[in-house]
Amino acid sequence: MALEYYSGLVIDGEILRISFVQFMIIANLAIGLFLVGMYINLKKWGMGSTAYGEAPAKSIMAFPKMLMYQMSERAHAHNQSVLETFIMDIVFQRRILQRNPVRWFMHFTIFFGWMALFLMSLLMFAVEMVHIGAGAIGLHTIEPEVMRQMLSLPNVIFSYILLTGIIIAIYRRLFLAKVREATIAYDSILLGGLTFITITGFLAYGLRNENFWGLGMDPLLAPPMALFHSITALLFCIAYIPYSKYIHMIAIPLALLANKGGE
Repeated sequence: MALEYYSGLVIDGEILRISFVQFMIIANLAIGLFLVGMYINLKKWGMGSTAYGEAPAKSIMAFPKMLMYQMSERAHAHNQSVLETFIMDIVFQRRILQRNPVRWFMHFTIFFGWMALFLMSLLMFAVEMVHIGAGAIGLHTIEPEVMRQMLSLPNVIFSYILLTGIIIAIYRRLFLAKVREATIAYDSILLGGLTFITITGFLAYGLRNENFWGLGMDPLLAPPMALFHSITALLFCIAYIPYSKYIHMIAIPLALLANKGGE
């Protein structure tokens, strides 16, 4: 069963839509690149010795095993639970809050907005996959378009939350000398890429709904803009993570869980 995806190219006024299957090939390619990158990182993290005087482990399983040990009660004397560490230090990022409330608000809105949009995209993907599988055997499920409408308002809300954090980040790097001097090319690439993807998302939404975010452009541009936004988001926000400074989104929470220190 072919489910037409709301994307495509406009050639001579005709919309050539990309099928769901074709888009899933692109999505799986992005996920595959992410998994390869994570394998490389796990292998690198497992190269060291797990104890003083021992030979390097040289095993991809060395890091997960050591992480599980560090999270156990017998690893060290810190009393903070893994759950408290996860909620207070990873989700709510209280360490940043205690150092700089403005920086915390920037980080939290970017993190919260990005994660919410990511989870809703996963939910939409699951609904589409279940719909295709159920349709192949004659079962009825919620229509993807119905779910897309249900998620429309939350998507807009969290997109604005993400945009708020991005605007603060850009302002800090442009107008605060201390932040500007500490900014390296990697930081600019990450912020620029995230800004670009967020703006293309708003453009795709505006063109589809013919509101001010469409900037008065032809609504026929909505499908190719949606396709462009989706593919760049997959490649930059998933495939690129293990090969960039974005790996800190994974590495720092793991370090906090291993430390169990909190405050």
